[in-house]
Amino acid sequence: MKIIMNVFNFFIDAGPTVMLPVIITIIGLIFGLKITRAFKSGLTLGIGFAGIKLILDFMTTNVGPAAKAMVERTGVKLDALDVGWGSIAAVTWASPIIPILIFAILLVNIVLLVLKRTHTLDVDIWNYHHMAIVGVMVYFVTKNVFLGVGASVVMAIVTFKISDWSQPMVESFFGIPGVSLPTVSALSSLVIAWPLNWLLDRIPLFRKSKFTIKDAQKYLGFFGDSMIMGLVIGMVIGALAGYDIKAVLQLGVSMSAVLLLIPKMTSLFMEGLMPISDAAQKWSQEKFKGTRLFIGLDAAVVVGNPDVITTALIIIPLTIAMALVLPGNRVLPFADLAVVPFRVAMVVALTRGNLLKNIVIGLVITASLLWCGSATSPMLTAIAKSVGIDLGTSSMLISSFAATSMIQSYLVFIAFAYKPIIGIPVLLLVLAGVWYYFDGVKKVNREMNEPVEAQ
Repeated sequence: MKIIMNVFNFFIDAGPTVMLPVIITIIGLIFGLKITRAFKSGLTLGIGFAGIKLILDFMTTNVGPAAKAMVERTGVKLDALDVGWGSIAAVTWASPIIPILIFAILLVNIVLLVLKRTHTLDVDIWNYHHMAIVGVMVYFVTKNVFLGVGASVVMAIVTFKISDWSQPMVESFFGIPGVSLPTVSALSSLVIAWPLNWLLDRIPLFRKSKFTIKDAQKYLGFFGDSMIMGLVIGMVIGALAGYDIKAVLQLGVSMSAVLLLIPKMTSLFMEGLMPISDAAQKWSQEKFKGTRLFIGLDAAVVVGNPDVITTALIIIPLTIAMALVLPGNRVLPFADLAVVPFRVAMVVALTRGNLLKNIVIGLVITASLLWCGSATSPMLTAIAKSVGIDLGTSSMLISSFAATSMIQSYLVFIAFAYKPIIGIPVLLLVLAGVWYYFDGVKKVNREMNEPVEAQ
């Protein structure tokens, strides 16, 4: 067991750019590919992912400080600092029950696949921390391992099912076949976006609005080109941050580069994915009698879509402004402003790129992040201190746009941590009703399978 844990920890420490090629190569061999083709597909996929990550890191490096500067210029005083998802992941992996939670999540995926209750094979083990942190927090509150594991198990079931239900959007809008995105930081937004999108469709202004980024490009002509839009948006953010003219221009060019390079890296990613996807479908047809199998990947593969990036760049300054006036908010948006694209990616796919809907739904989602983050910041701060993370002598609390700030995670946490005798049955009844609606009625899946032009 110690050897297995050492190997597991080695790949976790190496990160997804190393873990992904190894896992994909193994999966390719399981699906019947020759070792050379499986390895080449895994390596190509890893290179594509590394390229996407490099560009996202480049964007974070440039947008992050600008967003922070906008916050600092407001002079706002809020007592829960957004320290970023990476800090929360560190808290999660430092928990004493993390091996149990990771194993439980992996086992849930395997059992659901064998029982044909999910189509998603989640190979994105690194991002299991989004599901595990809920169990960690429940365990910290209740001191009950079974409740902690139960919370992570429910998180896993919900995540894999939402991955299944949203997969048609990934295929039809983003043009990536045979892939689902079981990344909680992206999927959780759909818990709010699905009903809100339905509501907006009943309002004439939103129902009649079909304005997308592509439409903007048509109307704006030269200024509608992705590179030029990136330049303009980057310069506007730089100006709002109080940068000098040189820094404003540098940020503009950086955002222009992001919008140009991301699609190129995504195409490389898809090149490596296709042999695995084809083999997976053939294998699932033989083994599961017609059941489709989706490879569950990190949502990073879609956040570079021009609609997603543009929506996120609009949402970021609006989120900062909203944090100043939102009643009950304690969170100071900071480190996670740069990962807003993950929070709006599936919203963009759901609305088919409708820019007006994207902004409205995106702001409701960021409001929920601020509210839920405010409510759970004392608990998150206490957990961070308990695993030895030095927060100094400051009385400042910590939060982020990850963990229980996300509505899906927050609801599961509340159900298991406080009055579980009432909360758990209510949560399970709601989940059963939603499951019946999506898997039984299949109304949304039929709508999502309507052909649309890939963006």
